Amino acid sequence: MNNRKHKAVFIAALFVLVIISFSCGGKKDPSAPAKLKIGFLMETYDLDRWQRDEKYFTERANALGAEVIRAVADGDQDRQNKQADNLLTQGVDALVVIPKNLNTAARIIKSAHEKNIPVLAYDRLIMNCDLDMYITFDNEKVGYLQAEGILKSVPQGNFILLGGAASDNNAKLLRQGQLRAIQEHQEKTGKKITILADPFLDNWDREEARRRVSNMLTKFHAEGKTVHAIIASNDATAGGAIAALMAEKTAGIVAVSGQDAELAACQRIVEGTQTITIYKPVRRLAETSAEVAVRLAKKETPAGIMKDLGFTLHALDNGSMKVQSIFLEPVYVTKTNIDSTVIKDGWHSREKVYANIHGNK
Repeated sequence: MNNRKHKAVFIAALFVLVIISFSCGGKKDPSAPAKLKIGFLMETYDLDRWQRDEKYFTERANALGAEVIRAVADGDQDRQNKQADNLLTQGVDALVVIPKNLNTAARIIKSAHEKNIPVLAYDRLIMNCDLDMYITFDNEKVGYLQAEGILKSVPQGNFILLGGAASDNNAKLLRQGQLRAIQEHQEKTGKKITILADPFLDNWDREEARRRVSNMLTKFHAEGKTVHAIIASNDATAGGAIAALMAEKTAGIVAVSGQDAELAACQRIVEGTQTITIYKPVRRLAETSAEVAVRLAKKETPAGIMKDLGFTLHALDNGSMKVQSIFLEPVYVTKTNIDSTVIKDGWHSREKVYANIHGNK
């Protein structure tokens, strides 16, 4: 009988301990701050770089104690707008947006601000809205460096300016930089640059670029005009232009620029078919964006964030207001410095960049 009593007492005590354990450990401390949620709205995963943007952004945001909820719109702005609404319903504390359409994406900012949620535009400005902040590389400088690099190889002659997506404000900023470099070059050297064509594309698309350049090459050949250089605004369009040049057996003869330091572009540079790319250290863009987003989520002011992070204030007009913007510095990459830039940074391995070169230099 004694044994039974002892056993019953032991079981009862154990039960009480379990209840106490659950009540202490199972409940959240109401005084503990909730984990911040950052919504990361991506336009696409099509270009090589975007997976890296997401990886670096998420890692830095996590290190700062925030959770990242990602959504990819697959090039559909209406879908992205709905994804934004969904994330706002989930209770995110800030949104970071890489938009497809820089005008219709303004609805995201309107919806977010109705819930008092700040929005950071990532590498693409959103137009005609009261955007909280914008972070990018100095895109006019990118365009300037593209043209400057081509002009060092081809100081005079017939050029094609191959713009990016007509809907992307960055494409227009790149063009401004390209034209400024050409104008300064002509004034300084007295050499003549003739722009045979300067189209913008529907998208940052390799196949569209290949088709358009192929048609232009046929047209100018029939007119007896030789194309000496193509200032393509990114590496995807550069790849399309070079494919068209290969069909004409002039790849490596016509100078071609790009942007983004994609692996295929870096390989073309060491092979000699692409002259230059512009490397935008994506890790810095992503990690800085994560820091800004977390601070915005904590309701810090844009001016205070800029000051604390040590950035110069840039006010960029989006058609509705002057948006407080952070400009990061791009890097000029050619065959002569590719080892000391993209390879040294670990953006691409030496083995991959030189994969198509006999002997893997």
